[in-house]
Amino acid sequence: MSWMRIGRLPAVLLAALVAGASEAGAQTTRPVAVEGVVGWAGFVDDAPDHHALAGASVRLPIGRRLSIGPEVFVTNGSSDRDTFVLGSLWVDLGAAPDMAQVVPYLVVGGGYMRHDQRFGSRHFVSGEGSFTAGGGVRAHLNDRVYVGGDVRIGWELHLRTTAHVGVTWPRR
Repeated sequence: MSWMRIGRLPAVLLAALVAGASEAGAQTTRPVAVEGVVGWAGFVDDAPDHHALAGASVRLPIGRRLSIGPEVFVTNGSSDRDTFVLGSLWVDLGAAPDMAQVVPYLVVGGGYMRHDQRFGSRHFVSGEGSFTAGGGVRAHLNDRVYVGGDVRIGWELHLRTTAHVGVTWPRR
C-alpha cells in the first residue's frame, strides 16, 4: 500500500468529521436577542402599589436551551421610581426550542434595585439586592422578530406581568 493511499483515508475521515461538526454546530447555533419590554408591576404594601414598567434585555445563548444576559427595567408609581439591573438566565422548554414557532420558557434573575421616593419636598433614595423568577412564552412572527409575555414574582416583593418584542441577530 502506498503512502498516498494511506494519507487519503485520514483526509477523507477528517473532512467528513469537519463537515458533520459544522452542520451539527449550525443546527445548535442560536441567535442573540434584544428585547423591549413594557408591563405592570404590583408591589406589596398595605394595598398593592401599582407601577408602569418599561425596560430592555439582551439574551446571549450559551446552549441549546439556555441564554444569559442583562436586564434593565424601570417601574414608575405615583410617587416613586424603581430601577432594576439584573443578570438573568432563561431556560427554553419544549421538544425543539431552537426550531419551534412558540417557545415556553422559565427565567430567573438577580441583581440590584434602586428605589427613589418623594415625600412632599423631600427625596429618599435606597438600594438593595433584587431577584425575579417566573415563566412566559415567545411566539416567532418570522425568522427575526418575536413577541411574547411573562409573569414573574420578585424582591422587593412584587408581581409583574410584561409583554415584549424581540429581534434576533443573525436570523434563526
